[in-house]
Amino acid sequence: MSELRTDRLLLRRWRESDLEPWAAMNADPEVREHLGDLLTREQSDAAAALMRAGFEERGFGWWALEERATGAFIGRAGLDVVGEDMPFAGVDVGWRLTRSAWGHGYATEAARACLAFGFEVLGLPEVLASTTVNNLRSQAVMRRIGMTRNPADDFDDPSVPEGPLRRCVLYRTPAPRTARRGA
Repeated sequence: MSELRTDRLLLRRWRESDLEPWAAMNADPEVREHLGDLLTREQSDAAAALMRAGFEERGFGWWALEERATGAFIGRAGLDVVGEDMPFAGVDVGWRLTRSAWGHGYATEAARACLAFGFEVLGLPEVLASTTVNNLRSQAVMRRIGMTRNPADDFDDPSVPEGPLRRCVLYRTPAPRTARRGA
């Protein structure tokens, strides 16, 4: 499926025109606060290329996020296979929005669309989400979309050096009963 639609959002495949606003997001210290170093344009373009390739390979991944009313690129949202270096396995839901798109409920709306796709189309038994222990905004989205946290699942991200971004929380949500019956 190449795109998902919600009342206000279009989750779609990446376009060349997304690269500039994507790079601006990755150079914004507020957007990157819980993600690590700012990215150069080259690093940002490489990340977009990896997202495109992952989508082609699996048929799902990170969609570009567009505000339907204006056609503006406002970030990304999607599903991704958890990296092999992590202390857990599964499929992760996530989002990253431009600063101007924060506080409008877009992350929650996009995440719900991604969960529905994961459960109804992919037949996933569970979806995960993780973030740094201090990223309270993302944790609030995780709770709003029905995910729960068991502190025993919290972990140190092995890809992050010692510091405030290393300790992470893990949230989970099982497939709804109706989706599980059909799987």
